[in-house]
Amino acid sequence: MSGHLVAGLVAGYGIAMPVGAVATYLVALTARTSWRVGACAALGVATADGLYALVATVAGAAAARVVEPVLGPLRWVSAFVLIALAVRAATAAVRQHRAPRTAARRDSGPTSPARAYTTFLGITLLNPATVVYFAALVVGGRSGTGTDHLGQAVFTLAAFAASASWQLLVAGSGALLGRALTGRRGRLVTTLASSAVITGLAVHLLVAS
Repeated sequence: MSGHLVAGLVAGYGIAMPVGAVATYLVALTARTSWRVGACAALGVATADGLYALVATVAGAAAARVVEPVLGPLRWVSAFVLIALAVRAATAAVRQHRAPRTAARRDSGPTSPARAYTTFLGITLLNPATVVYFAALVVGGRSGTGTDHLGQAVFTLAAFAASASWQLLVAGSGALLGRALTGRRGRLVTTLASSAVITGLAVHLLVAS
């Protein structure tokens, strides 16, 4: 059983730790909203990782065969969603910066925790890197659970816990950044910079396809 636990932790941290567009957006969202919103977004990412870990253990090699034909469309959809989020964040930041201070405070209410959770769950489920990672996990047999249902549960929960702990750490860094950049100009610069990074990563995703 300890083997399933270790394998799940390794798989969870393996997919969570590389910093990509989703992590960048998570930091930016938390910085301009609140720790509560960022934490819910982080749990959305971890839920998607946990779901893919569950598919990897239950569906086995069949999941890899199903996933392979749709990797191309998933890459395009993921890039489109990320670019749309980046443009939306940048547009909102510019609009709030230009608005009177009283209007900016009124319009800049935080994204709801539920909406943050569902948004990050969706973009992570569509993230080709996540799909490819867990498909490779299945093909390589590294989930190592076979038909052991208890082992499958331990592996999945361990992968979720590892991903959640890392994503919450990322969100925490965004919360600290938000406290440091309390001025309107600082928030504008941070949002525009993160939007540019997200757009660049999305374009790279398409070019590398």
